[in-house]
Amino acid sequence: MFSKTCEYAIKIMIYVECHNANDGIRAGLDNISNAIDSPKAFTAKILQQLSRAKLLDSLRGRNGGFLIPKSKIVTLADIVFAIDGDRLTQGCVLGFKACEEEHPCPVHFKFKELKEALKMTLGNTSLLELKEKMTSSEVYLIE
Repeated sequence: MFSKTCEYAIKIMIYVECHNANDGIRAGLDNISNAIDSPKAFTAKILQQLSRAKLLDSLRGRNGGFLIPKSKIVTLADIVFAIDGDRLTQGCVLGFKACEEEHPCPVHFKFKELKEALKMTLGNTSLLELKEKMTSSEVYLIE
């Protein structure tokens, strides 16, 4: 459903959220890429995108790393839109540029409710909620 980059971005953000719970310690690139089993260069690119989107604060140097800003409640929608844009919830399922209520594609109305439900689910799912599931061992981050 999501691009591979977006899948890894979600894993990164969950890892950083869980890691930051330990007294605000910053998660480093090596730790993140190892924890989510992602190539280091690929992880670094995604971290850059997340930082540019202001979903992560980054600090270089010896005590550097990544941290989710304390004042920010990050949702899956924030991550997905930062990486993949709004194509999943706004774009035409068949890829047409002009697909709207007045000029719909053949499947427009079949997917309209599904796209709205997806948008709501992404927007209502916070990293804090996912962190709670991780710490209670209900779910896992790696296969």
